[in-house]
Amino acid sequence: MDINLPKIPVTVSLFGSVVWGSGVLRPEFNTRFREDASACGGNVPQGSQPTVSDERIPPVDRTAWLPIGIVILTCWMPLAMRAEEPIATPTSITQSHPVPAADATTGRSAVEDHAGEPHPADLDHSPAEADSHGAGQDEHHGDDHGPKLGTLLPLWSMTPFAILLLAVAVFPLANPHWWEHNSSKALVAGLLAVPTALYLVTFGPAGTHALWHAFEEYVSFVLLLGSLFVISGGVYVRGRLAGTPLVNTGFLTIGTAIASFVGTTGASMLLIRPLLRANETRNRVAHIVVFFIFTVSNCAGLLTPLGDPPLFLGFLKGVPFEWTFRLTPQWLVVNAILLAVFFVWDTLVYRREKAAGEQEAPLTTDPPQEQFGLEGVHNFLFLGAIIAIIYCKGNGIGTGGKDWPPFLQEVLMLVTGVASYLVTSPQLRIKNRFSFGPINEVAVLFAGIFVTMIPALAILNVQGKNLGIASEWQFFWATGVLSSFLDNAPTYLTFAATAAGIHGVPADGKYLAEFLALPPESGAAGILAAIACGAVFMGANTYIGNGPNFMVKAIAEENNVRMPSFFGYMLYSGGILLPIFGIVTLVFFG
Repeated sequence: MDINLPKIPVTVSLFGSVVWGSGVLRPEFNTRFREDASACGGNVPQGSQPTVSDERIPPVDRTAWLPIGIVILTCWMPLAMRAEEPIATPTSITQSHPVPAADATTGRSAVEDHAGEPHPADLDHSPAEADSHGAGQDEHHGDDHGPKLGTLLPLWSMTPFAILLLAVAVFPLANPHWWEHNSSKALVAGLLAVPTALYLVTFGPAGTHALWHAFEEYVSFVLLLGSLFVISGGVYVRGRLAGTPLVNTGFLTIGTAIASFVGTTGASMLLIRPLLRANETRNRVAHIVVFFIFTVSNCAGLLTPLGDPPLFLGFLKGVPFEWTFRLTPQWLVVNAILLAVFFVWDTLVYRREKAAGEQEAPLTTDPPQEQFGLEGVHNFLFLGAIIAIIYCKGNGIGTGGKDWPPFLQEVLMLVTGVASYLVTSPQLRIKNRFSFGPINEVAVLFAGIFVTMIPALAILNVQGKNLGIASEWQFFWATGVLSSFLDNAPTYLTFAATAAGIHGVPADGKYLAEFLALPPESGAAGILAAIACGAVFMGANTYIGNGPNFMVKAIAEENNVRMPSFFGYMLYSGGILLPIFGIVTLVFFG
């Protein structure tokens, strides 16, 4: 493999500057104030509320960004070498695992030309549809190199991903003080992601292309979440709503109504802070945040391609924009049950709190004469701009229906987020108790997740057709279970391509339009509906099932809400969501 050496120092310098700058520009919430508040049981004694001057502190811990910088550089370096690398050149590993050479004109080998498997050359470059968890994923997980890599990788190559998931679940319980620091999360993510990335590089072009696509998706994922995080942090709800069961259910209902149109990430970032402020006087708030994740961050985003990344990828592959409105019955059943269960649950908790005298004074006080209203409403323009950028990218607006240039969408989102930050009064963010801590936490952990899950996705891409699933309920549960732990966007594409292949539709271009055009007796529409519902709904099963989940958790914890552990959250989802999904199976996919 020929290496273009001049690109390496340039690459190192570029990303070294980005990583260092991320630490320098990162204002931290006053840790001492949070610790004092925690010592007071979540409340600060009257007269000790933080002022503007002590709300933020200057020290910066750049060590938290060192491992993530290594991860980013490891993903980028193969691309820096890629210009001089002959695509079909075998490496030592490919010699021991022979792979047919790629065709000189198409770039595809015989291994990759299986019907029912997505081809990267035919998949649109759309990383920004990362609303969710995973979100941020584009269609490259099913590219030319995905299937080839999946045939080469052993099953044990998924071990780092499993260990990382276990670390996310266990460390908050085993050593919570150590784990609460982003540097600790970055250390664990780096120790698992860097060896995985280096191992993938040994597979030659297949591994380096997979790493590059993961890097693209990660950048899009972080920029989408980050821009929405910053924009929503500049919207302040003036006055104080009482955190009653009716008000809380109203918040969740509003979020459920708008999530399909502004995205689950946009709705989550917009509403979580005012919801937490409304419930400052309450001691038992974790269940409110959990149901918020269930509804606003996941199940609500089913009605349009803008709602959740899997649906957007389906739109790019030929599903009509309005087709997802046919999923309204499933959307209504799931969200109506969730809202009803939440109202009953919160009512019981609220009454118990009042009877026990557990409700306390709020952390901050609003002037008595302050009327309810919104400040920073200009940020809704920036929110609309983000939605417009994603929509235009997906439709090729401005490029004659063709793909946008690489990273144009990401640059536009970055500019939009920075513009919002600069034109919004700092006082509004201080009132919101805004800091970059939550987005840093998500960026650190998901850097490791995006790298370590490459083997799992690659293996799934080639083995999905061998799982023996054919009926609607099987597609619903197979897609959903895997979407709970893997990125739901490539999981959706994998099973959509599998379903199309079963019916003789090759996964080329906008193949889902051809799939939906099959005769009604084929059941194509019902199968695709099952795949879509499984990917969207079951992203709520774990903290990592969808991008907004972990972000909402981090924001809640920054506001002194004691959230359930990884397994504790799964107890909620197992006890509440799985029975609801059973009802969905019986009613719609049985």
